[in-house]
Amino acid sequence: QGKQKKARKYAVMKRMISLRDERIKEKDRAKAPAKKEEDPSAIKEREVPQHPSCLFFQYNTQLGPPYHILVDTNFINFSIKAKLDLVQSMMDCLYAKCIPCITDCVMGEIEKLGQKYRVALRIAKDPRFERLPCMHKGTYADDCLVQRVTQHKCYIVATVDKELKRRIRKIPGVPIMYISRHRYNIERMPDDYGAPRF
Repeated sequence: QGKQKKARKYAVMKRMISLRDERIKEKDRAKAPAKKEEDPSAIKEREVPQHPSCLFFQYNTQLGPPYHILVDTNFINFSIKAKLDLVQSMMDCLYAKCIPCITDCVMGEIEKLGQKYRVALRIAKDPRFERLPCMHKGTYADDCLVQRVTQHKCYIVATVDKELKRRIRKIPGVPIMYISRHRYNIERMPDDYGAPRF
């Protein structure tokens, strides 16, 4: 019979005794952190996020024509694949004037994609697009869009990315524009208690 080969385990650490273990002598043992006693007369502070005044339940009063639409990188790419004119298709979807907005992060993301996405870059540099400067660190476009939409509720987010859609659905009062069947569609926010629909 042949010898059975044992698979070598990677990243196996030696087990070490913690400094608070009873097996270590009393003088060498680490002391547990002392708990601070709470003062019952002290005022307890809680930070509660302030709800925006523009929301009437799920209905967003800041949304109205001309609509400002935050465009994601993949939305431009899918529009090119579906052979859709970005601004015209937005107007056909919403029946109103639309101003597509593009952040520095999204622009940087398109530029990083290189020669393959040169058509998307040319569309993004269209003078009809409003350019929004980014003041934060890093260039992750999804975080940038979520942060901007959380602060200002006056935008509609245009994206095809499932993960970004999932994150934006958690923010009340922000509609999502997406592409299906070679045309733009919009996800409406549910209206509570018969509130007027967007």
